[in-house]
Amino acid sequence: MPASPADCRQTEVCDRPRQIEAAIAPLFEPFTVNGLTLPNRIAMAPMGRHFSRDGRPSDDYVAYYARRAAGGVGLVTSEATPVPHPAAAHAPTYSAYHGEGPLSVWGRVPAAVQGAGGKYMQQLFHVGGLRRAGDLPHPDAPAVSPSGLYQPATGTGEPPQLNGRPATESELADVVTAFGQAAADAQRLGCDGVNLHAAHGYLLDQFLWPTLNRREDGHGRAHPTRLAEEVVREVRRRVGPAFPIFLRISQWKQQDYAARLWEEPKALEAFLRPLIDAGVDLFDCSTRRFWTPEFQGSDLNLAGWVKKLSGVPTMTVGSVGLDRDLFEAGVRRPEADDGPSPNTGGLGDFAGPASLDRVVAMLERSDFDLVAVGRALISNPNWANDIRAGATDRIRAFEKVHLASLE
Repeated sequence: MPASPADCRQTEVCDRPRQIEAAIAPLFEPFTVNGLTLPNRIAMAPMGRHFSRDGRPSDDYVAYYARRAAGGVGLVTSEATPVPHPAAAHAPTYSAYHGEGPLSVWGRVPAAVQGAGGKYMQQLFHVGGLRRAGDLPHPDAPAVSPSGLYQPATGTGEPPQLNGRPATESELADVVTAFGQAAADAQRLGCDGVNLHAAHGYLLDQFLWPTLNRREDGHGRAHPTRLAEEVVREVRRRVGPAFPIFLRISQWKQQDYAARLWEEPKALEAFLRPLIDAGVDLFDCSTRRFWTPEFQGSDLNLAGWVKKLSGVPTMTVGSVGLDRDLFEAGVRRPEADDGPSPNTGGLGDFAGPASLDRVVAMLERSDFDLVAVGRALISNPNWANDIRAGATDRIRAFEKVHLASLE
């Protein structure tokens, strides 16, 4: 007799029950985008784990991603992986998506995830102006950025920081080619699509951000989506029409949490149209708190507004299943006495489980189509199966120490 989800463990694919509690049923409906049918609406958010050595991911990545699919996640997305360009990364702990060594590991992940019942996408990115002189793995590679800025002046009083010179048109063309090559490799290796990172202050987002993009040419502030459009078109050219392309966008940046690209819906609508025309199938709308309204006069979040304005499918993300957001600092369990550990970044130390009622209600009224889960899946690989089975007592709180290993 096959195991029920309440008895499933992280390495098993469960024989899922026919009956699901009505309160969470919308999360477990299938969804199709550009010919790709996902078994449910739950996605694993792309989360940088930094378990790489000289750009080669740990072999443990294969089981790490497959465990989440076996745990009931419909769509697994990789961490951000640098495209084949010498300035695409600024640390050797990023897992490159090029070269024989890295691709020998990444190439095993799609089949492992698919064999465990899920679908798999590779997230591709370029750090852009976040590089500093001498950064590994290519210390001599100059940073590629719109205007040679690491960060703009911020609301906290920090002055602008220079980081070189504006990128040339030839350098930008090389970046576009690199994204296309990485996407073609993802398709060749069996991925179900790609997620292009145009959020959080990385290269494509730097061109969208007027305080960093001070150019006056065809890639300048008057045409902020131009580079992202060129990347999407090149990816579409390389992979063909029937390969899903997701684009991750955000208001907030790691250089400035309070940054905003769009102050009102009309500006957001103008931003979306050229990217849809270029070939985006779904917008991955990154926020720190999924429940936060994006504009005054409506309770729609960013994913809700993007879908309303464009008619294109969207994915929401931001503290789903947790009681506080990603970078809320100073929250620790009273008994915790953990010293600093690797791979833990700047995240808050602790976040307890939270109700899914609100996100399910928003999904049910079609604010968005997919729900990406981040830290809750770091701490609970079997999260989706446990939610489905009503075994919420098995769901443990997120603790920063969980980031120190690939479980």
